[in-house]
Amino acid sequence: MSTKYLYWTMLVLCCGYALWRGRHDERVVAATAICASLATTVFIRLTSGNFATFEAGILLIDVAVMAAFLYVALTSSRFWPLYVAGLQLTTLLAHIFRLISSDLVPMAYAAAERFWSYPIMIILVIGAYRHHRRMQLDPGGAVSA
Repeated sequence: MSTKYLYWTMLVLCCGYALWRGRHDERVVAATAICASLATTVFIRLTSGNFATFEAGILLIDVAVMAAFLYVALTSSRFWPLYVAGLQLTTLLAHIFRLISSDLVPMAYAAAERFWSYPIMIILVIGAYRHHRRMQLDPGGAVSA
């Protein structure tokens, strides 16, 4: 299976589960991931998008994603959004490395850009699952959601 299809399958499944079973935090992160993936795909199709040079448009998308993830991390009563925001920060570092070192191999730049999306989706599913599980154990809501 191509990595492109793996990514989109995982995105739909993970974000779909988070939208279905999650609360506000999970839903914001899932919607952000979906919107960012769509925006990045459109940007790459409209431009060369081959990571041979610094990708300013993708940087803007990643900064917007970081802002959304940071908002969730700072307002959430849960710890998992801090991991998501931290992993998104490592994605932003790929852009900084590309600016610092113009001889960075395009494939390494692209891989550094994409790699952390997978752990973010896994953490999102875990957060949604744990929220759903808490609600099953305490339907009245006595345990903080």
